[in-house]
Amino acid sequence: MGTVTVESLDLRFTSRNGGQVIALNNLSLSVPDKQFAVIVGPSGCGKSSLLDIIAGLKEPSGGVCRLDGRPIHGPGRERGMVFQNYSLFPWLTVIKNVAFGLSLQGKSGRESLERARHYVNAVGLAKFENAYPTQLSGGMKQRVAIARSLANDPEVILMDEPFGALDSQTRAVMQQLLLGIWEKEHKTILFVTHDIDEALFLGEKVYVMSARPGRIIDTISVDFAHPRSYELSTEPAFMDLKRRIQHSLHGEVHKALSDAA
Repeated sequence: MGTVTVESLDLRFTSRNGGQVIALNNLSLSVPDKQFAVIVGPSGCGKSSLLDIIAGLKEPSGGVCRLDGRPIHGPGRERGMVFQNYSLFPWLTVIKNVAFGLSLQGKSGRESLERARHYVNAVGLAKFENAYPTQLSGGMKQRVAIARSLANDPEVILMDEPFGALDSQTRAVMQQLLLGIWEKEHKTILFVTHDIDEALFLGEKVYVMSARPGRIIDTISVDFAHPRSYELSTEPAFMDLKRRIQHSLHGEVHKALSDAA
């Protein structure tokens, strides 16, 4: 199972000048098992903080996060995370990076390598399993990070703008790759992005967040059939949903800029 529920979540912290910052306020959402859910929102609205709380990397000031009904307290291997900066070990080869977490779980070397090889192949890096991260492009490094998360067999994969640093062509390829993997694996995915097109292409459900303090201001069901192709982005239904999200975000961006002034 991999059902994530967030109830009345608050996050407050003290800024460098000693003032109180309310990052999240009364935020609630529910991501059912096997769903691909996407969060969009203006910069600084707390998207990454929300993912960190679900990952167990931050404690909320109020409210609760649950995985399959169990409160989340601290990190756990049932939640995998993919960051924008890859977080690979530069001294390990591709296949050893992917197998690293498996060895920590107590799996034998042979079992770890077999499982790692399966996911290295799944992300299209079979010819590079003995390469080191410095020998890979940005898109290839992110494939390794995705393979590593999948190999650990988490119930939920949390992805914090994983394609944000990639060029547009590589980003498009990675989106298609990730969607293809999800269509086969059907892991619960919670994916953060600034890109509305990316959100609608990937997601089954899109949550739109307000400016700080972050809360959910719109929830959109994306009912396009699978498999999806990039021709989808030119269809009227896609454009209607895009305009809906843009309308929701337009006022929030203005609010964020006004608050920062």
